[in-house]
Amino acid sequence: MAVVQSVHRAFAILRALSSGSMGVTEVSQRVGLPKSTVARLLAALDEEGAVRQERPGGRYSLDEGLLDLAGEVSGDRNLIAVARSHLLDLVDSIGETAGIGIRDGREVYYADHVMFDGEVQVRNWTGEHAPLHLVPSGLVFLAHMTSDELDAYLEGPLAMTTQHSQVSPSQIRQRLGQVRRVGYCWGYQEFAEGLNSVAAPVFNSRGEVIAALHVHGPAYRFPDPERTHDLGMTLGSACERMSLQLT
Repeated sequence: MAVVQSVHRAFAILRALSSGSMGVTEVSQRVGLPKSTVARLLAALDEEGAVRQERPGGRYSLDEGLLDLAGEVSGDRNLIAVARSHLLDLVDSIGETAGIGIRDGREVYYADHVMFDGEVQVRNWTGEHAPLHLVPSGLVFLAHMTSDELDAYLEGPLAMTTQHSQVSPSQIRQRLGQVRRVGYCWGYQEFAEGLNSVAAPVFNSRGEVIAALHVHGPAYRFPDPERTHDLGMTLGSACERMSLQLT
């Protein structure tokens, strides 16, 4: 979708419209972008059939022809809208914040989150990026790359953001093998101090990973060490259900 100037900005607009139709001004306020930028992106998305305008100067809503920025999705659904119900279920069943991540080059873009309504809140990462090797969602993408793609990634600079960050290519490769075997990935304060998370892949009809769902929470309470496998399997089941919706 070459006409869309920025993947993360387009996703922010689509995420906003997944909650209902809006005018340019309201979308601008929701995503924190200038009205002129939002108007240009909406026009581009309209040309691609991702959104439609009720009438000239009117409100925009998601359209049936949506070609999701991370991969093709059938019907009038898109990854963010389809993920929403699964994120809500995960928050209810696990009791922590759940989100969806999309690969954006060497990073994960966090397209949406559903916050857990608890006394201790964690940061909302919606609209932000993280290096693939530092977060479970990113490791899920790395685990399903081709050998050439993975080699190229591991040859590049591998940033460290905490004392727990893993940047050894050999250790990362070993870890990716485990991710492929068990179907989910845990991360312990590797990207942000005090934050643990677990992620699993969402596949399209061609068996390609197009997104990752994750659950994260404060390290002092998440996860219960005796439930790590059960929590991973719960998340994996949610991803399987979402994958079925997209095929």
